Amino acid sequence: MSFERIIGLDVGSKRIGIALSDPLLITAQPLKTINREPEEKSLQEISAICAENNVKTVIVGLPKNMNGSIGEQAIDCQQYADKVKNHTGLEVIFEDERLTSYQAEKVLALQNKKYTRNKGLVDVTSAVIILQQYLDRRRH
Repeated sequence: MSFERIIGLDVGSKRIGIALSDPLLITAQPLKTINREPEEKSLQEISAICAENNVKTVIVGLPKNMNGSIGEQAIDCQQYADKVKNHTGLEVIFEDERLTSYQAEKVLALQNKKYTRNKGLVDVTSAVIILQQYLDRRRH
C-alpha cells in the first residue's frame, strides 16, 4: 500500500523551495531547493518529485500583500502554479504565505544556521512552513 503525499512550494523569482509531507500527512519535511530557470527544467523536476513520492496535491505559497491584496509577485506565483498544474495534472491549492520568509529566518537563527549567504535554506524552510500551515489547518 502506498501513501499519497502532499508537496509544498515556495515559488520565488530565482528559486523554488520544496517541502514534502510525511506519508500520514502530519508533518512537513524540507526536501530541496531548485532553480526556477530554465522554467521547463524546474517543471520537469517538480513533476518527477511528485511522481516519485506519490504526490496527490501541490500547495503553493501565495505571497499576498500585508493588506490581503494580490500584487505582482502573487500574480507571477499564480501563473507558475498554473504551469505546475498543467505539467503534473495535480490539484494545486494556494496557501497564504505572508511573513513565512521572516518566520523561516527566525527558525534558522534559532538553530544557529547561517542563512544570510544561503537563500536556498530560507526558501526550503519557507516551503516547510507553508506546507505545515496547510497540514495543520486540514487536520482541524
